Amino acid sequence: MDGSVDLRQLRCLVAIVDEGTFTDAAAALGVSQAAVSRTLASLERALGVRLLRRTSREVTPTGTGLRVVAHARRVLAEVDDLVREAVSGHTQVRVGYAWAALGRHTLAFQRRWSTAHPGTDLHLVRVNSASAGLGEGSCDLAVVRRPLEDRRFESAIVGLERRLCAMAADDPLARRRSVRLADLAGRTLLVDRRTGTTTPQLWPPEQRPAVEETHDVDDWLTVISTGRCVGITAESTANQYPRPGVVYRPVRDAEPIAVRLVWWRDDPHPAAQAVLELLTALYREG
Repeated sequence: MDGSVDLRQLRCLVAIVDEGTFTDAAAALGVSQAAVSRTLASLERALGVRLLRRTSREVTPTGTGLRVVAHARRVLAEVDDLVREAVSGHTQVRVGYAWAALGRHTLAFQRRWSTAHPGTDLHLVRVNSASAGLGEGSCDLAVVRRPLEDRRFESAIVGLERRLCAMAADDPLARRRSVRLADLAGRTLLVDRRTGTTTPQLWPPEQRPAVEETHDVDDWLTVISTGRCVGITAESTANQYPRPGVVYRPVRDAEPIAVRLVWWRDDPHPAAQAVLELLTALYREG
C-alpha cells in the first residue's frame, strides 16, 4: 500500500459501480477494458484493500468498497464544483458571520444583491469562530464585530450598531426603556470570548460583573431567559434572534459596535468591493 490516489482512479471506480461491468465502464470513460482493469488494480494496491467482487456476470462493491465509493463521489463532486467555479470566474460569494448576520439589513442585503448581481449567488454562512469562517475556508468574506489582529486579513468598517442588554422578560430592569452599565455591575454576564463583543473591560474595575462563558447563541438565549445571567450584544442579535422570555434594552452609556467586512489581504474575492459598497450603503441608510 502506497496511499497514492488520483482522480482518474476514483472516476474509474465510480464508473464501474454505476455501469455494472468493466466493459460498460470502459465505454462510459472512453478507454479500453484493459485500462479500466489496470486502473482499478492500481487503486486497490494504493489503498491495500479489495474494493470490488468480480464474477462472470456482475461486479459488486465490498463493504470497504461501498465506503470508498461514497467518499469518491463526494471528492469528485467537490472537484467538479471547483473546476466550474474557476472556469466561470466565481459564480458565488459566501459571506460568513458568527452570531448575527446583518440584523435588520440581512434581507435587504440578500434581495439587493440578487437584483444587482444575478450572475453571482450570495450565501450567508454561520461559523462561530473569530474570523467567522474566513480563516477556516468556510467563506470568502466575513462580517465580524470586533477587530482581527491576524495580518492575513484586511477589513473595513461598514457601519455601527448599538449595544443592547438581553435579559429575562421578568427581570426588574426589563421595565425600563434603557439601562446603564452600572445597573449591571452586580449581575452575572454571559459572554462568548471567541467571537463576542463584550468583555468585563467595558466597566470600571470596581464595577465589573461576574462572568460565565458560552459558545452558542441559542445556549446564550436559553440561559438568559432563566434570569440567571444577562448579556450584552449588538442590536443585530435582537433582530435575528427574537426569543420569547428574552427582552433587549439599549445600554445608553456603552460605545456602539463597529461592524466590519473582512477578506484575505493577498487574495480578495472578486465580489469583495461590491459587497463592501452595498453593506456600507445599507448601514448608511439606517
